[in-house]
Amino acid sequence: QMEDPIQLKEEGNKYFQASDYEKALQSYTQAIKLNKDKALQAVLYRNRAACFLKKEEYAKAASDASRAIDINASDIKALYRRSQALEKLGKLDQAFKDAQKCATLEPRNKNFQETLRRLGANIQEKVNARGTLRIQFSTDSRVQKMFEILLDENSDKEKREKAANNLIVLGREEAGAERIFQNNGVNLLLQLIETKNPELILAAVRTLSGMCTGHKARATAILHYLGIDNICMWMSVDNEEISLAVCNLLQTITDCLLGQGKEEHHGKEEALVLDTKKDLRMITMRLLDMLVSKKVSGQGRDRALNLLNKNIPRKDLKDHDNSRSIFVIDNGLKKILKVVGQIPEMPDCLPLTENTQLTASVLLNKLYDDLRCDPERDNYRLICEEYIKSKIDPQDMDKTLHAVQIVSGVLQGPFDLGNKLLGMKGVMEMMVALCGSEREIDQLVAVEALIHASTKLSRATFIITNGVTLLKEIYKKTKNEKIKIRALVGLCKLGSAGGTDYGLRQFAEGSTEKLAKQCRKWLCNTSIDARTRKWAVEGLSYLTLDADVKDDFVEDEPALKAMFDLAKASDKTILYSVASALVNCTNSYDTKELVPELVQLAKFSKQHVPEEHPKDKKDFVVKRVKRLLKAGVVSALACMVKADSAILTDQSKELIARVFLALCEDPKDRGTIVAQGGGKALIPLAVEGTDVGKIKASHALAKIAAISNPDIAFPGERVYEVVRPLVSLLNTERDGLQNYEALLGLTNFSGRSDKLRLKIVKEKALPDIENYMFENHDQLRQAATECMCNLVVNKEVQERFVADGNDRLKLVVLLCGEDDEKVQVAAAGALAMLTAAQKKLCSKMTQVTTQWLEILQRLCLHDNMEVQHRGLVIAFNLISADKELAKKMVESELLEILTYIGKQEDHPKKQHIISVARDCLTKCMDYELIKPLSRA
Repeated sequence: QMEDPIQLKEEGNKYFQASDYEKALQSYTQAIKLNKDKALQAVLYRNRAACFLKKEEYAKAASDASRAIDINASDIKALYRRSQALEKLGKLDQAFKDAQKCATLEPRNKNFQETLRRLGANIQEKVNARGTLRIQFSTDSRVQKMFEILLDENSDKEKREKAANNLIVLGREEAGAERIFQNNGVNLLLQLIETKNPELILAAVRTLSGMCTGHKARATAILHYLGIDNICMWMSVDNEEISLAVCNLLQTITDCLLGQGKEEHHGKEEALVLDTKKDLRMITMRLLDMLVSKKVSGQGRDRALNLLNKNIPRKDLKDHDNSRSIFVIDNGLKKILKVVGQIPEMPDCLPLTENTQLTASVLLNKLYDDLRCDPERDNYRLICEEYIKSKIDPQDMDKTLHAVQIVSGVLQGPFDLGNKLLGMKGVMEMMVALCGSEREIDQLVAVEALIHASTKLSRATFIITNGVTLLKEIYKKTKNEKIKIRALVGLCKLGSAGGTDYGLRQFAEGSTEKLAKQCRKWLCNTSIDARTRKWAVEGLSYLTLDADVKDDFVEDEPALKAMFDLAKASDKTILYSVASALVNCTNSYDTKELVPELVQLAKFSKQHVPEEHPKDKKDFVVKRVKRLLKAGVVSALACMVKADSAILTDQSKELIARVFLALCEDPKDRGTIVAQGGGKALIPLAVEGTDVGKIKASHALAKIAAISNPDIAFPGERVYEVVRPLVSLLNTERDGLQNYEALLGLTNFSGRSDKLRLKIVKEKALPDIENYMFENHDQLRQAATECMCNLVVNKEVQERFVADGNDRLKLVVLLCGEDDEKVQVAAAGALAMLTAAQKKLCSKMTQVTTQWLEILQRLCLHDNMEVQHRGLVIAFNLISADKELAKKMVESELLEILTYIGKQEDHPKKQHIISVARDCLTKCMDYELIKPLSRA
C-alpha cells in the first residue's frame, strides 16, 4: 500500500482518466489522510469533488470543493466544480455566485460565460414560477407537518433538517408567518428552543426573526410571549451561531419598535401597539444588565454591546432627539466603564472576547458624540470622574489598577474626554509609578495606559521626562513578552510624538532593524495572544518609516500574512496600525519635492540636506508593491473596509485609499485587484472620509475604470456608484493625471450603455468634459473628445447640441480640423453621430464657422482611413438632410473629392470608404444635382 500522497494522487488521476471513479475516489481519499501539504490538499479535495460529480453525489462534491476553496479562495477548478454541484442540488443562487467568480478570474472563458447565462435564465424562471407554485400548497397543513417532524425525536435526521429549513423559509413569507403565528406557532417554536438541540434552536430563532420582520404588532407580541429575560439568556450562551441568531432576532424586534427596516402596513396593527418606548427601555435595561453579569459569555457581552452601539446613538445628527443616549448614560454608563476597566489577567475578570473592551470603548465614543451641549458632556465627564475616584485606593492596588485601565479604555473611545480624565489629580503620576512596580500586572496595565496617553504632545512630553527611562528598563529586564512588546511600542510612539528625538536608534544600539525583527517575531508567534500580537503591528507602523525595515518586512511573507489575519479582526487600533505600515511600505505618503536651487543654497551654507534612501527609490517601491499583492494585501484591505464606521475612522480610510492607489499604479496588477474585491472596496472610500482620502480612492477607481471591463470590475448596479467619484476628479484643483485617467474611465463607461451615459450627464460632467476639450494639453484634449464622442449617442446630450446659445457644435467642428490625429478621429466620430441623429445640426454646422467646408474636405481626403470614413459619413448626413445644403456642397471642390473616391476600384480594406462616397453621389443624383456618366 502506497504512503506517498503525490503518488496516490497520480494513481487517482489515471483511474479518473480511465473512468474508474470508485478507485480514483479511494486513491484521493487515502492521499488526503496521509498528506500534510496545504496546496496539495486543495488539489486532492477538488479532484475528489470531480469524482463525486461523476458519481452524481452532488452534496459530497460541493463539500469537497468548499474545502479546496477554504485553502485557496481563487482555485478556479474548485469554484467551477462547486458551481456544478450546487446547480444539481437546486441551489441556483449559490451556483451563480461561484460561476461569477470563475468568470471574473477568467473573463475570456466561454464555458464560464455560457454557465452564467444558463444559471441566470434558470433563476429568473424559478422566480417567475414561485408565485404559481405557492398557491398549490395548503399553508396550515405544511406548518402542522413541519412541527410534527421537528418535535418527534424519532424523526429521520435528514427529514428534520429539511423541515427546519422549510420552516425558516415559510417564516419569511407574510402569509406563512401569519399562519404560524395564528396556529400556536410561537409556543411550538419555544418548545423547539427548549429541546437544547443547537440545530433546532437555530431553526426556531431564525423562523421567529422572519416572522417579526416588518410587522410591529407581531414583533411586539412575540417579544412579550418569549420574554426579554429569556431572549437575553439565549443570547448569553457560549455558542457563537446561536448567540448571533438571537442577536439578529432582537435587532429585528428593535427595528420594528423603532419603525425602521422593511416597513409594511397590516390593517389595524398600529392600534394593537400602544407604546413602544416602554418596550425599548426594557430591552435597553436588560442589555445593560448583561454587560456586568458573570453568567453572560464573552460572545453574549459582545452582542449586547453591538446592539447598544447600533440602536442607541442617533443615526442622523439633524434629529434633535438624543433621549436614548441620555437614558443609557444615566442608567448604564458605569456598567460600560466596568467592562472597559476589566483586566483579563486578573482572576475576578468578567468573561470577555478579544474585542469586548474595544467595542465598549467604541460605545463610549458614540454616546459622547451623540451629546448636544456642554451641560450634557459635563454630566458624562462627572459620572466618569466619580467612578474612577471610587476605584482609586492607595491601600488596594488591584482596585487602583482598574482605575488606570478605565482611563486607558476611555482614551481609546472619546479621546478628548480621556485627556480630561488624565488631568485628574495624580492620574499621570500613578501611571508612571505603576511602571516601576515589581508586579508584572501593574507594569502591563500602566505601560498600555502610557501608550494611549502619549498620543497628545503635552502628555508625551510629561512621559518622556518621567517615564522613558522606566520603559527602557522594563524592555531590557522583563521576561514577560506581553510587557516587553508594549514597552517597545511605547518607546516607538514617544520617538515619533512631536518630533522628539531621545534616540530610538541609540536605544536599539544603532539599528531599528533589530527592533523590527523582534516585532515580526512576536507577530508570527501564534502562541502569544492576539491582543499582544496587535501591539507588534503598532510597533511596525512606526518602525517601517525606516527604508531598510520596510524592505525586510515585505520579504517576510509569514509576518505579512499574520498582520493581514489580525487586520480582519476589526479593531480600531489594529486597522490604523496596519494601514500606516502599508502606507510606509508602499511610500504612498505625501513627500515634499526638494527645489534644486534651495538644496544648493543649503549645501553652500553647510546645512544638513536630507537625501532619499536608495531603498525608497521607485524600483524598490515597485518590488515591495508586487510582494504585497502576492501576499494577499487586497483581500485584507477589502476586509478592513467592511469594518464598522466607529472602528474604521476617516484617518484609517485615507490611509487605505493611499495604499490602494499605490497598488493600482501598474496596469498589469489592476485585474488582480478587481478579482480580489478591490474595486468594490474602493467605492465607499471614494464617498466617505477625509477630502484627501476620497480623492485618492477616486483616482484608484479611475485607474481601474480606464482599462477594465466595467461589467466585470463593477458588476450590476455598482458601476453607477463609480460615476460620481470619477466626475469629482474633473476639477481644476486636481492634477493632470487625475483629470486624464478620470476621462479615460468615463470614456470606457460611456461606451457601455445609454443608462451609464445618462448617469454621467446627471452628475453634471458635461460642462467639465467640454472644458477639457479646450485644454492645451494634447492628451487631456484627446481623452475629453473621445469621451464626448461616446456621450453624443445619448438623446439628452444631442438636445444640448441642438439648443441655441452655445458653442458645443462649433467646438467639435473645429476639433475636426486639429493636427492631432487622435483628436480628429474622436471629433469626427462625434460629428458623424450628431449629424446622423439630428437633422437640425446639419444646417447648424454650416453656420457655426466659415471653415466648415474646408475642414470637411480635409477629413474626406485624410490619409487615416478611419478619419476619412467619418468625414464621408458627415458629408452623406449633410447631403441627405437638405437639398439646398447638398447643392452648396456639390458646387464646391467636395464633388471632385467624392467623384475621385467613388470611381476607385473595389478594395476589401477601403470598401467601406468607397461605398459611402458612392452613396453621397447617388443621393446627389436623386436630387438631380448631378447626372450619371454616360458609358460609351
